[in-house]
Amino acid sequence: MKKEIELVVTPEVAYNAELLDQEILKAARIPQTGATAIHKLKRSIDARGQQVVMRIKADVYTATPPTDILSPVYRYPNVRHARPVIIVGAGPAGLFAALRCVELGLKPIILERGKDVRTRRRDLAAINKEHIVNPDSNYCFGEGGAGTYSDGKLYTRSKKRGDINRVLQIFVQHGATSEILFDAHPHIGTNKLPVIIANIRETILQAGGEIYFDTRVTDFILKGDTMTGVVTAAGNKLEGEAVILATGHSARDIYELLHAKNILIEAKPFAMGVRVEHQQALIDQVQYKCADRGPYLPASSYALVHQVTLDNKQRGIFSFCMCPGGFIVPAATAPGEVVVNGMSPSRRDSKFANSGIVVAIDLEDLNLSKYGPLAGLRMQQDLERKAWIFGGGTQTAPAQRLLDFTRRKTSDSLLETSYQPGLASVDMHELLPKHISYRLQEGFKHFGSKMKGYLTNDAQIIGVESRTSSPVRIPRDKETLEHVHIKNLYPCAEGAGYAGGIVSAAMDGERCAEKVFEKIRK
Repeated sequence: MKKEIELVVTPEVAYNAELLDQEILKAARIPQTGATAIHKLKRSIDARGQQVVMRIKADVYTATPPTDILSPVYRYPNVRHARPVIIVGAGPAGLFAALRCVELGLKPIILERGKDVRTRRRDLAAINKEHIVNPDSNYCFGEGGAGTYSDGKLYTRSKKRGDINRVLQIFVQHGATSEILFDAHPHIGTNKLPVIIANIRETILQAGGEIYFDTRVTDFILKGDTMTGVVTAAGNKLEGEAVILATGHSARDIYELLHAKNILIEAKPFAMGVRVEHQQALIDQVQYKCADRGPYLPASSYALVHQVTLDNKQRGIFSFCMCPGGFIVPAATAPGEVVVNGMSPSRRDSKFANSGIVVAIDLEDLNLSKYGPLAGLRMQQDLERKAWIFGGGTQTAPAQRLLDFTRRKTSDSLLETSYQPGLASVDMHELLPKHISYRLQEGFKHFGSKMKGYLTNDAQIIGVESRTSSPVRIPRDKETLEHVHIKNLYPCAEGAGYAGGIVSAAMDGERCAEKVFEKIRK
């Protein structure tokens, strides 16, 4: 027998497993000895009233519950001698595609241009402290992809709850806390993800899969309209039943390669802007309506959106990848550019809060006549190179106090920041194109009217936030997920323009693996 329970508790109870179980049983009117299992479904914060509370959903079982609901275990057979599938990229899409291939009896061969999670740390230290960018190993490239060291949020807009739960359960099976299964906004954190990613790697290797780091793909092997494999920078040729392309949204050389080989790609809308950094205490005060959130409430976040019209063109301005209790990091993937991104450790205990505030870029904003499908990529590059010049030719990022930006006043001084390479005070209106800077200016004014205290000179904007999503789409068939013109090529996840974030990318990786299996089985 199962009882479905919904209740409201204090944060102190919600984050204490023993106390929460007691309250759930009390609400179910079941004595502690009468329950065989409690399956927590959702834990969410409700800060609408004067007192912040937590809303809990749970199922209480008084008979033996289905084991696949409470603690499913995914098993991975030995595929050492199975039919090979080439997977380009070891981000969440590539890793989960590989795990699914193993489950289905296929042998994944992952090629990753960057380094393993442990070795990758040295390159992150180099960009932060010495302003040295390794174009193959950085915050975007390397084992685990961008999510490993640039946040670890597990949000998704997908409605396929079963698939979402499966991805989260696999993370738990590889070392994540079980709390991600029921938190409304689950988060692993940059300090914990590397171990989990390494565990996933070991699962793939122990099952007979193969993973090659420092292995950049430089060409495709084509036989007519069919892709049979890839060529690496070292000149090695690897062939398989299919190629799953899971390179992420910053692998610009892959877009260039596809375009050069006349493999269809398309320009797509994306967004660009800045990072805004506040004191976390200010955001907590605004959101929780109290001076001190105490030891139980997590660092608070926000989501903002507005529409701004310029030259009769309305564009959205919105918060993106909000990182409570987090840090701003240098996310450039080549020398001569400055890109910023946000991350949060698992405890979200930094005194800073940051979020991307970005403006939608539509196709009519791009120079398609000159650059064709690479027009958005060129716009990104131009802005990132300009930011590098404004910052002084290093990873020092251009910045301006928030209120000064809305008043078009260059800041006399800047605030303390979480961004390690340092900041340079500039007029961000001179750096940003007018269609972005004007909309940001008006958007920040609107956000200040919605969140009292948000628009302040005790906050600052840091630029540029330009890698929100891929500016290129690699078109694929809706049913087979194969490229519309090239057989056995499966464009996947963020780099192909079909997913955003860790969970949705992982889900898309699994779908591609399943479609490969379906085709092979026929």
